[in-house]
Amino acid sequence: MDRLSKRVASLKDLEEIYTIIAEVDAVKTSWRITNSIAPPILARLTESAIITSTGASNRIEGNKLSDDEVKAIYQNINIKKFKTRDEQEIAGYIETLQSVFKKYDAISISESNILWLHKEMLKYCDKDERHRGIYKIGPNRVEALDALGNIIGVVFEPTPPHLVKKEIMELIDWYNAAIVSKHPLIVIANFIFEYLAIHPFQDGNGRTSRLLSNLMLLRSDYLFTKIASHEQIIEANKAEYYKVLNYTQTTWKMNNEDVSQWILFFLKIVKTQAQKAIEFMRNDNFEQLLSAKQLVVWEYILSLHGKEFSRKDVIEATGMVAVTVESVIKKFLNMNKITRLGQGRAARYRQRFQ
Repeated sequence: MDRLSKRVASLKDLEEIYTIIAEVDAVKTSWRITNSIAPPILARLTESAIITSTGASNRIEGNKLSDDEVKAIYQNINIKKFKTRDEQEIAGYIETLQSVFKKYDAISISESNILWLHKEMLKYCDKDERHRGIYKIGPNRVEALDALGNIIGVVFEPTPPHLVKKEIMELIDWYNAAIVSKHPLIVIANFIFEYLAIHPFQDGNGRTSRLLSNLMLLRSDYLFTKIASHEQIIEANKAEYYKVLNYTQTTWKMNNEDVSQWILFFLKIVKTQAQKAIEFMRNDNFEQLLSAKQLVVWEYILSLHGKEFSRKDVIEATGMVAVTVESVIKKFLNMNKITRLGQGRAARYRQRFQ
């Protein structure tokens, strides 16, 4: 796909792009995450990433379920009974992302695997049975709607159905050649942009693109993907995500094609992901130093998300005796993990965010 190679060569903002890449690669090389975190803690962080990623990726597309509701589905995934479309979407994404996290080395970037990701993601969705794992057969243009839901214009016209297979195959061939000779983050960002522009499926393109992002990052050894959610950061920047994507798509396939803004946005997402991973690791290195009882108290404090608590609150929540709770609170004060508000029996405490 010669057009993509020319596009990469003509990127603007190269200084900023490579500054961000250097910062992300510093995390990649400095932290060997899977070897640096105790297996039980890594498993807990990965579970949390799957839950937050699943919730965020689906909410971007209109799903209404909260992370707590996603967690409930995750914990009961073996039941295989999901009443609503929202629940069906969540269950399929959870299991597909689990497969990506566990088997990314064996999942190559190929047409069959892209179709498989889409099919797996929608496998519980009754209304998507006819088109899951199958390229679109009708137009799926991006349309602008007014306040009443009426179509007032076409924002973007993706690849027509009869050209989808050809363009996807060309994109895959370009990726597998470019990933060897060009920086993987630039290659991945370009692949995801082109994939979204082609819009190969009738529905589920955005969610599939985020599964592909996870897969490609892991295959390029950005292992922090397993503990810091890519999707959650995009959800927090949803307005900018659509703004940048829509802007860059206006030059797609034109002589003045320029996706620099998209590349920068994508790289900033990955940079934030890397920074979050470092923070998670710092917190969890601290947790590895705690005894079983200290860890119970710390998990209770984390569950408060910065809200104040008293010694009595901890005793009631954990069932521990007062002397033990007093000892644990003293330790956390000495370690600067919590701060004290007031003195004596009326003292209250709050997690310290560093």
